[in-house]
Amino acid sequence: MLQHPRPASGYAGDVSPQLAWQWVQAGEAVLVDVRTDAEREWVGFVPGAVPLAWKQWPGMVPNPDFDAGIQALAAQGRKLVMLCRSGARSIAAAKRATELGLEAYNILEGFEGDPDGQAHRGNKGGWRFHGLPWRQN
Repeated sequence: MLQHPRPASGYAGDVSPQLAWQWVQAGEAVLVDVRTDAEREWVGFVPGAVPLAWKQWPGMVPNPDFDAGIQALAAQGRKLVMLCRSGARSIAAAKRATELGLEAYNILEGFEGDPDGQAHRGNKGGWRFHGLPWRQN
């Protein structure tokens, strides 16, 4: 388990799902789920995570409300830990938050982890794979 943030270019760093959850439980960080509403609804979500899509349907266009939303979350004085499906959109979201002067981290492996040999997610890393709290509607 990664115990400390791993340095990154353009944002505060990468953290393991376990470290992100430790920070959230300790009140040091806000967990920001940057996936779409549909992903959270159909794939699952982390109770207590703040939904703030990086991109939205239709067309996966940038969320015009992202900047204002992330700045409001950062006003609480806690670091931001970004969660997406696999760890790609959360990097982009962490970089944008950093451009806005905020302390933002990417959660490695995302919610679902990397695809396995059969192109299925959920078997190779990710929030769910590590047994961290999540729910499904």
